[in-house]
Amino acid sequence: MSTGLLVQYLVIGAAVLASALLVWRKLAPQLSNRWLAAAAIRCNRPGRAAWLRAIGRHLQPKQATGDCSDGCSTCGACGTKPPAGAKIEPMPLTFRPRR
Repeated sequence: MSTGLLVQYLVIGAAVLASALLVWRKLAPQLSNRWLAAAAIRCNRPGRAAWLRAIGRHLQPKQATGDCSDGCSTCGACGTKPPAGAKIEPMPLTFRPRR
């Protein structure tokens, strides 16, 4: 196997792995957060090397408070916040008869 072909396989493998991780995080957020928290706890124990503890702190998932002000955007219901001082106009409902 030539070196160029090996590099090509490594790049394609890295791209497939990255896309699989992104899909896994989107489709199973609670499971992925549990696994990340478990890995972070194992890495961030006292007595471990400083670089391993830094990885553990980086892996620690954000904790959601359960309201729309924490910005977790896991459910997609929060939307974007209007700018400060912006007046929000109510939109009227219009009903159309069926044809």
